[in-house]
Amino acid sequence: MTLPPPEALAALAIVIFFAIGLHEYAHCKMADLAGDPTPGIQGRVTLNLTKHFTMMGTIMIILTSLSGIGMGWGKPSPCDPRKMRNPRWDFFATIAAGPLCNVLQAAVYAVLLRLCLQGAPQLLDSLFVRFLLVQGVIINLALFFFNMIPFGPLDGHWLLGVFMPDKQRYYWYRFNHQVGTIGLFAVIVGLDLVRQQGGPDVLWTVIGTPLAASYHLFTGTPFPL
Repeated sequence: MTLPPPEALAALAIVIFFAIGLHEYAHCKMADLAGDPTPGIQGRVTLNLTKHFTMMGTIMIILTSLSGIGMGWGKPSPCDPRKMRNPRWDFFATIAAGPLCNVLQAAVYAVLLRLCLQGAPQLLDSLFVRFLLVQGVIINLALFFFNMIPFGPLDGHWLLGVFMPDKQRYYWYRFNHQVGTIGLFAVIVGLDLVRQQGGPDVLWTVIGTPLAASYHLFTGTPFPL
């Protein structure tokens, strides 16, 4: 893997820092607003974004971002639905807040990119600026779609569980807790090996196809393959 120039790496680091940090902050803030004191007690209702990172998820998003699609996760947000005013739907809103925060960030980067393209294209001659805006859209949209996968530690499995009856939800959450990160890594590595052997690129189908379409919708420009 060839590393991009230092200014591109700096832009990538900024995008990842805010993409993951604000995602996890949104979870914690929504839980706090719903009456759950758990994230506040653990010091997670904070815009000190360094509090919201986990080693494995950060490594994952760095490696996949260098490969073209950013997939990863932050430090799990501590929340207890039983302490929320409306446990089921407040919990749903708490989980949904993270991915939606990434969509909002993507929209901000996309607006800035459109403004540059229409009014000040010379700004995009700077590799740092161009990489910041383009990867800001790509990584945040990729995090949204990736986190919607209902498996392992990802937000999608919590959102799906909300709609299950109590007994099935209990077993569903327990299964994902037990399989968790290890299972997710195994699936990703397995699918990548299949791709390297000439098989279908399942990850691109699941993440890349809606990502490319959304990027075009947000920026009005083709996805940079």
